[in-house]
Amino acid sequence: MLTREEWIGHDLVGLAALVGKGDLAPREVLETAIREIEAQNPRVNAVVVMQFEEALDALAAREAQGEAPRFLGMPYLIKDLHAPVRGLPLSNGSERFKGTVFDFDSTLVGRLRAAGFGFLGRSASPEFGLTMETDSAAWGLTRNPWDPERGAGGSSGGAGAAVASGMMPAAHATDSAGSIRIPAAFNGLVGFKPSRALNPFGPHRGDPNHGISHEHAVTVSVRDSAAILDVTAGPDSGAPYFTPKPTEPFEALIERAPGKLRIGLVTTRFDGTPVDAVCAEAAAMTGALLADLGHEVEEARPDFDVHALTDAMIRVLLASLAGLYPGAGELRDEELAGLEPMTRAALRYSRTVSLSDHLMRTAVINREARRLAAYFDRFDLMVTPATATPPLPHKSLPMTSSDLEGFLEKLFDFSPFSSPFNASGLPAIALPVHQTPEGLPVGAQIVGPLASDALVLQAARQVEMARPFRRRPI
Repeated sequence: MLTREEWIGHDLVGLAALVGKGDLAPREVLETAIREIEAQNPRVNAVVVMQFEEALDALAAREAQGEAPRFLGMPYLIKDLHAPVRGLPLSNGSERFKGTVFDFDSTLVGRLRAAGFGFLGRSASPEFGLTMETDSAAWGLTRNPWDPERGAGGSSGGAGAAVASGMMPAAHATDSAGSIRIPAAFNGLVGFKPSRALNPFGPHRGDPNHGISHEHAVTVSVRDSAAILDVTAGPDSGAPYFTPKPTEPFEALIERAPGKLRIGLVTTRFDGTPVDAVCAEAAAMTGALLADLGHEVEEARPDFDVHALTDAMIRVLLASLAGLYPGAGELRDEELAGLEPMTRAALRYSRTVSLSDHLMRTAVINREARRLAAYFDRFDLMVTPATATPPLPHKSLPMTSSDLEGFLEKLFDFSPFSSPFNASGLPAIALPVHQTPEGLPVGAQIVGPLASDALVLQAARQVEMARPFRRRPI
């Protein structure tokens, strides 16, 4: 097996290259990841379901068949939210649903499996991914590897903590209101939310939350994100719509300079109010670096009603919870048993949403998302802070609260830069470009127009190559 120093010195693509050259066996890679999970997980609580022997047995079976896909033996965690894996329990972060097992892989998971990834378990998520803090009655508190007194973000906080602590170079993540990009920013990682429907949703979902919800990964490098996207991108049979992928692999495209770009820089919230100074600095530094690389950078905020868009989007998301318990009327106590107070409040709210209100909110999303997208008639890309604050102390946004309106207000105060791009479906990537004076990671975000995923990744790769990221806290 690799030493820890050797292990954390490689990204996913680098490890796969070592295996491809015969310098490392796939089993050594998987066993090293298992060793690191066993060593690191007790202090961060990132991995909540483990299937080590099953992953090793699956690898042995594939090797016996003579299979040798590029990522054979590469370790991977699947988030404990919305991602069926054949035989691997899925709780959606809920004590109520612990032990739920599916007999099929989602399309995205199936593509990862076919590419050779070894699924070692599930990473922590808060209940139903409802908060940007990964803490649940089901699995407990996930700690930030950079500072155990701070949260790892959410809702893909388990994925973020697992990668940042050096358990593995990449992990599956999902994003409905920033749940890839917030943990990436808080854990010093790369977190890419692709364009709507570039990655498949099926077969169990067709149009998840009106296209607001996305899946991809948190990684230690931009090229890892691109390489994983090459594995997963593209529609599956019966998809209601999709974003086409380029004819060339993302991994190849990111190594080519994109040419001179027009880039808009945002260092405040979209309504002009300030964010934490270190977060504004992260965006400004990224804009300055891109200008040094030859791009035309100008401070300019998009012209749209961010409050209307965010409010409509989150209420459309919450309304989707009504499908958990179909029917009319008040939820019975037995239906709410085992759920956390904020989940109960959200479920009760979902029952109050009328069809006319729901349709009105989708109309608001359409109107404001088009106004936001018009920004890219003038600019090729946008740079913003990734979050409004550095990593937060634990219990900053607890699910033990039942004050739904107060909870939502705090959520979007902490993270005002994520949800507009879920609502609009635009590609957005968080990059670990800065740190607080105490050494905590701070991220910037690069956003592009719909289907410009390759361009966003190219710009991110330029930033990474010009100023390499500090990839691990230890």
